Amino acid sequence: MKYSFTKDNDWVLIITTFLLAGFGLLMVFSSSYVLAIDKFNNPYHFIARQAIWFLLAIPAFLFFMHFPYRLYRKLTVVIVGLMVVSLILVKTPLGHEVGGAQRWIRFGPLNLQPSEFVKIGIVIYLAHVYSKKQVYIDQFVKGVLPPLIVVAVIFGLIMLQPDLGTATSILIVSLLVVFFSGARWRHLIGLGIVGGGLFATLAVTESYRIKRLVSFTDPFSDQFGTGLQLVNSYIAIAHGGLTGTGLGQSVQKLLYLPEAHTDFILAIVSEELGFLGVAFVLICHALILFRGVMIGTRCKTPFGSLLAFGIVFQIAIQVIFNIGAVTGLLPITGIPLPLVSNGGSSLLVTLVSIAILANISRNNIRQKRLNQEEEPLTA
Repeated sequence: MKYSFTKDNDWVLIITTFLLAGFGLLMVFSSSYVLAIDKFNNPYHFIARQAIWFLLAIPAFLFFMHFPYRLYRKLTVVIVGLMVVSLILVKTPLGHEVGGAQRWIRFGPLNLQPSEFVKIGIVIYLAHVYSKKQVYIDQFVKGVLPPLIVVAVIFGLIMLQPDLGTATSILIVSLLVVFFSGARWRHLIGLGIVGGGLFATLAVTESYRIKRLVSFTDPFSDQFGTGLQLVNSYIAIAHGGLTGTGLGQSVQKLLYLPEAHTDFILAIVSEELGFLGVAFVLICHALILFRGVMIGTRCKTPFGSLLAFGIVFQIAIQVIFNIGAVTGLLPITGIPLPLVSNGGSSLLVTLVSIAILANISRNNIRQKRLNQEEEPLTA
């Protein structure tokens, strides 16, 4: 069988990914330079760090795009160990606190956020374990439950930071992987009830979480307090209209909208580039997710299929959570918009995740070609 570098790659997935990542760099600079001047007297403070992460992510993307995805199964124990250790290190003196949350480990000028890497690590782990449990996946105690104990440990460690948004997204992805593994409906419903009850309990145990959950339903009741972000997001979206005010011409980024370059960057995209800019972002994400679904559907191995679907779920949930927060359809969770928001760990992990999708796609294409070449021999 002959391999072709050009034909074996999913160029729709790859080009769309880097097109959106490049657009994200542009918007990070546009949305952050005013804040960078105000806080650091350097307009390039945020974009410089994001650009470093992007440059680091390119060779990582190329590596993981060519690294055989089946080998992750042999590394599962190591991956789980690294997830647990990194999350524990966050709560040691090595951890770095920002805005009252200790979620980062500082490496020189860069901050590493372990919970972002856990997003792909947990998908690899669950895909590996549940692909081995297909024979007895209908048995809750033997098939479904054991891997979820690891998920519970990871969930607890992330909640110690605290980060309910990321912990919840991991919980939802885990449930979806269990569903696509073939678990019984009654098991899924039971897990859904337990997960929902856990989320509700955690939400009401902290006053700031309750305020976040309530404020998005009526942000104007406290527009200078808990509703500040959402109200200014509304203003930015309304100001942008169809075509926007022009790149770099946002008013809300002039220190009116908090986290304009991170969680609420889509509001700045809407203000500066209008509905057309937002449509571009949504179309790119939709293409990436569509290609991911097709890759998972075409994969002939349970592990590869679950891995692809898990990556798709993880990206899709982040997109939904972020857009929902920016538009007021969901509570504000602090989830970044994949490939667009400022955040080096998020950018790196998303690119690595998509590189793994690209590798599964390469394998699918090569396997299909091999089958076609063998057809005359079996006829």
